[in-house]
Amino acid sequence: MFEHISRLEPDAILGLMAQYRADPHPRKVDLGVGVFRDLNGDTPVLDCVRHAEQRVLAAQSSKSYVGAAGREEFNTGVEELVLGKEHPARLESRARTVQAPGGCGALRVGAELIRTATPAATVHVSTPTWGNHHALLGGSGMSLVRYPYYDPATHRVDFAAMLEHLDTAPAGDVVLLHACCHNPTGADLTPAQWDELIELLQRRRLVPFLDLAYQGFGDDLEGDAEGIRRVARRLPEVLIATSYSKNLGLYRERVGALIVVSATGAHAAAVHSQVLQIARSIYSMPPDHGAAIAACIFADSSLRAAWTLELTAMRRRIQQMRLLLAQHLREAGGGDAFDFIQTERGMFSLLGVPKAVVERLRDSHHIYMTQDSRMNLAGIMPQNVRYVAQSIVAAGALA
Repeated sequence: MFEHISRLEPDAILGLMAQYRADPHPRKVDLGVGVFRDLNGDTPVLDCVRHAEQRVLAAQSSKSYVGAAGREEFNTGVEELVLGKEHPARLESRARTVQAPGGCGALRVGAELIRTATPAATVHVSTPTWGNHHALLGGSGMSLVRYPYYDPATHRVDFAAMLEHLDTAPAGDVVLLHACCHNPTGADLTPAQWDELIELLQRRRLVPFLDLAYQGFGDDLEGDAEGIRRVARRLPEVLIATSYSKNLGLYRERVGALIVVSATGAHAAAVHSQVLQIARSIYSMPPDHGAAIAACIFADSSLRAAWTLELTAMRRRIQQMRLLLAQHLREAGGGDAFDFIQTERGMFSLLGVPKAVVERLRDSHHIYMTQDSRMNLAGIMPQNVRYVAQSIVAAGALA
């Protein structure tokens, strides 16, 4: 059965992780793997998570399944966090939420739902986008095409080219959008651009699929959801995949959800039944432990306040590293070429250098980033930021 199967190359990120671990150099720096790190270089368990976990364990009386939809109080908390308590889609019972194994699970279930409803639909994804988007959505059998998003010359969203492409998309097609903190570029739409995009989506009758992986890492929990809330107010059908790996640090617990907004309550009930069947056919039931922790934090005012403070500290740490890196790059001879780093949002920026420079940074300076020169700013520390900046210039980033 398996004798004809060839060995695949390792996943690029996993391969980079292995190279970094095997490197004995004392000044090595990991800017590749997409996890938050504190000033000690650790990916911490948040204090609010520790307290919530203690409560969950103390109250737990069973390890039985939670059902295909997941934990009800988690789903309610997610809807309120993402859409807001008084959002029309919630008040009119047009929104349905299903817990999923991380944002990845939510994206795949959403893709399967789209394929079930409209097999001929094409999904339009940004250039560039998170590498796993293609596997998660394309793996469902859907066709994917790219739309222009980022201009590497200006380090800004190429909004005109984006609209020009989407204005030719057939009605019923799906547009995958990063809700905030675009991965890998850190370049986000402005509020005015969101409004203009919404008008186009309405006119062309396109369906938005929003990926919200970094809520709270851009502005704050409310501000980072504003684009989604605008979209869901004005469009009849919206899909939203959300993850709590980053903002709650629940990476290994695989905590995510899929929210689907439909045109009517009756449509929403039908969609919900389909989503449950899809989830049942892929993973049967979602894991509960992380969702129980998240639900506890969402519902308890003191834990919610503690989370907000910890999340603010995480966001400010990344913002500080953006400012310091841009400053040290200037001092190292980079001029204003890298000032864009301090204006972008979230964990990532594209350095915008050729593959050869990325390889020199790895081989000669022991600084690791993905081949497209995506940097995780949370891998930079006050004690290594000067070294990183000087190495970037020395590796030929300005050539």
